[in-house]
Amino acid sequence: MELDPTSGEPLYRQIETAIHRAARTGEIKSGDRLPAARDLARSLGVNMHTVLRAYNDLREQGLIEMRRGRGAVVMDSLPDVSGVLPLVRSLVAQARRTGVGPGDLKEMIDKEFS
Repeated sequence: MELDPTSGEPLYRQIETAIHRAARTGEIKSGDRLPAARDLARSLGVNMHTVLRAYNDLREQGLIEMRRGRGAVVMDSLPDVSGVLPLVRSLVAQARRTGVGPGDLKEMIDKEFS
């Protein structure tokens, strides 16, 4: 996992995105343990609280659960996001037609999530 500190996207969100991507692609599976927050923070060169914030958000989204003594574990039933992809494609197509670039579109989406 690599982070881009010059990106406008917060580091914790970049971590979340990378973990979501890994779950979608099968790189991580139900029952897999994620690295300890301290270890992941050290390997990424970020503060441990940045990783903990990402893990907490992923827990709230239902992707992982935090188990005492086992750390962050990928949930047995990953959320079904298959219905979102067609909507994303449609949104990107509309953004292109109207001249909205990727950065502006991401910013609009981030505001909706806030």
